[in-house]
Parts: sequence; C-alpha cells; structure tokens
Amino acid sequence: MKSNQSITQTKVLIVGAGPAGLGVALALKQAGVTEQLIVDAREVGAAFRAWPRSMSLLTPSFFSNSFGLTDLNSIDPNTSPADFLHTQHPKGQGYADYLDAIVGHFELPVRTGVSVTALKKEISHFCVETSQGPIYADHVVWAVGQFFHPRDREFPGAHHALHSSKVEDWAELEGDAFTVIGGYESGIDAALNLVQNGKSVRLISRGEPWASNHPDPSRSLSPRTFDRLRELLKSPEKAQRLEFTKNTSIKNIEAGEGFWVLRDQDDVPIATKTRPILANGFESGLGLVSSHFDYDENNLPIFSEEADESTLTTGLFYSGPALVHRNALFCFIYKFRARFGVIAAEIARRLDLPDIEEKLEPYAKAGFMNTDLDCCSNCACAVESAAPDTPEPASFTKA
Repeated sequence: MKSNQSITQTKVLIVGAGPAGLGVALALKQAGVTEQLIVDAREVGAAFRAWPRSMSLLTPSFFSNSFGLTDLNSIDPNTSPADFLHTQHPKGQGYADYLDAIVGHFELPVRTGVSVTALKKEISHFCVETSQGPIYADHVVWAVGQFFHPRDREFPGAHHALHSSKVEDWAELEGDAFTVIGGYESGIDAALNLVQNGKSVRLISRGEPWASNHPDPSRSLSPRTFDRLRELLKSPEKAQRLEFTKNTSIKNIEAGEGFWVLRDQDDVPIATKTRPILANGFESGLGLVSSHFDYDENNLPIFSEEADESTLTTGLFYSGPALVHRNALFCFIYKFRARFGVIAAEIARRLDLPDIEEKLEPYAKAGFMNTDLDCCSNCACAVESAAPDTPEPASFTKA
C-alpha cells in the first residue's frame, strides 16, 4: 500500500513490520483498537528475508495450540509457523512468509516503503515525519528491529571486517581459512557453516559461552546450537578445522595488501589472509528515537515496567529484542511477545475502550501478557542439568 504526501492521522502508529510490530498490532486489534497504522521502510519481515540462506530460528516451532501451548515462534495465540511452514526451525524467508500471511489474514493496515525521518512529541500527540508525508498519532510503538543496525563500529578498524549480517550465503565466501570474532550464537553459526563448507575457522570469543550453564537462554548457547556443535565435532576431520580462542577481546583491526591483522587486549597480533567475520551482535534499533529514552549505567535503554514505555516521553512505547527488565533479556520472539498484551492493554485503557481485560484474556492465558518481571532473574531448574559435555574443539589457544 502506497501513501501520497498528504497528512495522515491515527490513534496508534507502529513503526516496524516485523514480529514485534505486527505482534503488538494484533494485540491492539484484540483489545478493540481499530484505528492504527503500521509503517516500515522496507517490506514485511525484511530482516528475515535478509538473513544468510542457511540461517534458521534457534527456537523450535511445534503446533500445539490446541493443547494450550502456543508455538514458540508465533506472534499471536492462534497461529503457528510450524503449522504454516511444516518445519521445526524456519529459515528467514519462510518466517517472513508467515508474517506476510499474518498481515493478509488479519487485514492489518501496513504501509511499506515508508521511512521515518523524525519524531517529535507535541502537547497531546506525536508528529512523525516520513518519506511519504507527516503522520500524527496519539501513541507510537517503536518496533524497529536490530538486524539492519549491526555493531560494526565497536572498536578501531572494525569496519574492515565483514559483519555476519551482511553475508548472503556462507558457501559463496572465497578463501580456505577464516577468523570469526564473536563466540555466541551468530559467531558459532558462522563457524559451523564455514566448516561445513570445507573451510578452516579460528573463532575468537571474549568468554567461553559454549561452557556456560546460565539459566537464562539469552546468556548461553541454545540447545540447537549445542546439538549442531556436537554433531560437527563427531567428525575428526571437521573438528580439526575448528579452532576456538577463548577469553580474548579484539581491540583493533588493521588492513594490509591482501591480509588483515587483528590485535587483542594484550596487543598480540593475529594475522589472516581473508577478511575477518565480525559476529558481535547489533545495536538496539532505537536509532532515530534514542534521545527519547533514558539509559542506565550500562548504557541500556530504560523502559517502564508497567508497559515498556519511555520514562522520558509519555506515549512512546517499545517492542522488540532490545527489551531488558531486571537483568532479564527479552531478545527472542517468545520472550518479547510476552509483553504484547501489556502494551496493548495500556494503550487501550488510555483510549477509554471497554472490556479490555475480557478481550485480552486469550493473550493472558497464552503468556502474551506477562507482568512477572522476576520471571527470568531468579530462575533455576528444579532438576540439575545432566546434559552430556560438549566435546572440545581441536584446541584452545588461550586459557
């Protein structure tokens, strides 16, 4: 749907047509908010369409809605990517198709190709400047994801590396040996894909996440990644091509003629003949509206515990993977979706809509209205882990 340069007015403007934005839109519709608009600079699910071809969701999809257990990758209580795509770990293209189907089935008012260029809070509303003209809204939900905001300027020379998010297909990278910077999910995914394609990989990690038993799955490797790593290490030939360097931080990258030099925290040089792969994650995605949020001592954005609202700008809400409450990270879909109903309920209350709790009861029952923000900060499994140890890679070059 295209817009001309006329003024648009709406009760709720959602910026971002990914799972975070569409999920809140569905919850708002369930709560009775009929006047809303979703805009996106690209297309629906654009970040997922830009994923490397081999990348898939870490969390498993399984259709168990009829038993009251919503698919972990669903963005509302009544749909299932597993049922739609018939796969357990959807790839990016497939998941974007699921999001597109959501838009069509629920008739969500989405406008694509609309870039937000400025956001200003006026007395009783927001004025949002866009490439298609201004939009006036009573409430704004910022749901811009992180994928198009890679952390590629984190240290001097980082721009010399190729960020993992810019890789279309790991099989197409030229060269026999690669250095990957980052030992969490994206770094391990890069390393495993490269080794499977016959490459040798040296993976450099600040810590040792493959040895972590942290109860928060956002702070340790996922079971799927452990499975992939174990399977690869069963092959002596492949295991010999995967070298992990733990407890090492890269502080600088220098580019030469046909080679690159990485320097660690002790200024020790590490040379590579292929462009380094940077797998260190992403910025928050707040970008254009970052000045409308306050930040803690770790430079993490602060959101109200009541409804994930800015503590500086009333009426500006956030939905997405940068959400943090009480040291609990909401960076996976199944985590940040737990607040969709909370945001929708608060906005519906401010719009004086009736029967909000009754309308959102399905969301509450499905875990999409979680107000227990201690849910992941004090969690421990009742049964101690008995998982088999992950075999060690060929070598650890640093203790």
